[in-house]
Amino acid sequence: MDLDNKDAKPILVILVGAPGSGKSTFCDEVMRSSSRPWLRVCQDTIGNGKAGTKAQCLSSAARALKDGKSVFIDRCNLNREQRSDFLKLRGETQIDMHAVVLDLPAKLCISRSVKRSGHEGNLQGGKAAAVVNRMLQSKELPKLSEGFNRITFCQSESNVNDAIDTYQKLGPLENLSHGCFGQKNPDSKIQSSIMKFLKKAEVPVDTASKENVIGDSTSQTPGKNDSLCKDTEKITSPHDNSKLGSKETKGQADKSAGSYHNQISLDDPPTLAFPSISTADFQFNHDKAADVIVEKVAEYSKKMGNARLVLVDLTHKSKILSLVKSKVAEKNIDTQKFFTHVGDITRLHSAGGLRCNVIANAANWRLKPGGGGVNASIFDAAGPELESATKEKAKTLSPGNAVVVPLPSSSPLFTREGVTHVIHVLGPNMNPQRPNCLNNDYEKGCKVLQDAYASLFEGFASIVRNQMQHNENLGKKTLELQDQSEKCSINHSTNSDQKSKRDADHGPEKSKKYKGTHDGFELTFTGSKDEKVDSEHRRTDGSTRKAWGSWAQALHQIAMHPEKHKDHLLEISEDIVVLNDMYPKAQKHVLVLSRSRGLDCLSDVQEEHLSVLKRMHAVGLKWAEKFLSENASLVFRLGYHSI
Repeated sequence: MDLDNKDAKPILVILVGAPGSGKSTFCDEVMRSSSRPWLRVCQDTIGNGKAGTKAQCLSSAARALKDGKSVFIDRCNLNREQRSDFLKLRGETQIDMHAVVLDLPAKLCISRSVKRSGHEGNLQGGKAAAVVNRMLQSKELPKLSEGFNRITFCQSESNVNDAIDTYQKLGPLENLSHGCFGQKNPDSKIQSSIMKFLKKAEVPVDTASKENVIGDSTSQTPGKNDSLCKDTEKITSPHDNSKLGSKETKGQADKSAGSYHNQISLDDPPTLAFPSISTADFQFNHDKAADVIVEKVAEYSKKMGNARLVLVDLTHKSKILSLVKSKVAEKNIDTQKFFTHVGDITRLHSAGGLRCNVIANAANWRLKPGGGGVNASIFDAAGPELESATKEKAKTLSPGNAVVVPLPSSSPLFTREGVTHVIHVLGPNMNPQRPNCLNNDYEKGCKVLQDAYASLFEGFASIVRNQMQHNENLGKKTLELQDQSEKCSINHSTNSDQKSKRDADHGPEKSKKYKGTHDGFELTFTGSKDEKVDSEHRRTDGSTRKAWGSWAQALHQIAMHPEKHKDHLLEISEDIVVLNDMYPKAQKHVLVLSRSRGLDCLSDVQEEHLSVLKRMHAVGLKWAEKFLSENASLVFRLGYHSI
């Protein structure tokens, strides 16, 4: 068990799991033998032994934390919204926020729920199965970015027992180390009904997406077990269907479990992970280095919006981590914007669940691999791509400076960890066996170290600013897609339209009408001036308009009229078109669009569509094979979803 004995504080543990996953049992087992004072807050019994409200749970938890007790929140807490109010209890107080995720197989949870009797919430018997299934469809696993200090994932009963043992042994003056433990392939999404329709074998899946997007992705990536990532059984989660049917083919040079491009979330803030500069081989005084780190973190964390700075070291026994943590506590620095993390800086996401899009390298003046320590590890993990990219930016580096290097998407650090940039930084040297030794001149040394961290954080800030500008440009491009739809006319309307299938007798030559909303009013896209719409917003033939966004409208135009977009298409056939995704999330990201009438979303799939679905799959495999012939290191995922 990894412990941190400094500044012990109350812990709020939010249990996350379906009915029958063992949340109440977890609490009882820990509280039975723990020397730490705990309170279990359960909504099923909060009202004098009867079911109560979330507000009552929040009030009870707040009182207990104020009294110095640690608290278990025994609710399902299966999505971000359910957890958010409890995370706000942190307030201005020093409270560690933990999540324990009991992500057990659905079959086990259902079996337990059906068989139990005398349940506090009366969820038992036959009705329990339907409730568990429904709740798991909207499951959303917690992330550190929500405000948690520590998340423990349990995918088996053995994992649960280990977590119980960890919290049982946690004394009143002890804290658990921060980070994400036990998660594997956190964000892969698979939609189950289409797989059953195609009579495929049952496949492992994970959490439902927050977005209105259908995912059916089967991975051919060989998994690698990590010491922090146990084998997991995952739960089939059918998602809400939406809009235009398509099939995606994605390729990524990634040979580890769960490539990062399938796991990116807009909720993850820009994050820089950095090692302590100059305190290892350059033998800089740790206490003085800690003072500089805290000073510069305090200065720059206020300038970076929601961006995060993370100091990383390999061991819990790290002297520099202990010094920095104690000094940070005195400075009242926002722990959401700066914290420490124990782990390998080259495997922060795959081994620790921490997503960092930028990492810093304690480089040598030659900006070359080798020399041991962090520098050797980062160059080795990033592959030859980093050395080549570095040469394009700089040949050498002087103490007190940093250089930002965009990491090529073919680098293993990019594909596996989601690292987009490496910032090389060089600090002062106090080791007489290394170049530019300052001979214990700490007045000059501290100034050089301050300059080094300032250059590092300024480089990170420039990446954040550029990313914000990039996101704004993407938004403009999305709006420009509206111009690709022919003969747009604006109709103001307050009535909502019902989804309906396209009438089978509408041939390709007929004009189509679609409706989308933008900036508070509705855009109606009409392909013919002669088409008439009555007061109920229906076409004169009786069919209902499609409520599609501009992106789906543009794709529909391409699928239905490929002859007008030949320059942008990879393949055109009678029932399918193939094109590159405008916003690729991998080295190769191809869309295979169906041209079939009446196949607007996955819920429209009927037996008559089996042939076109198989055809889409075959086309996807054909393009995957073509790309593999060009680059054998690629790994592909093929899956159905709606646009």
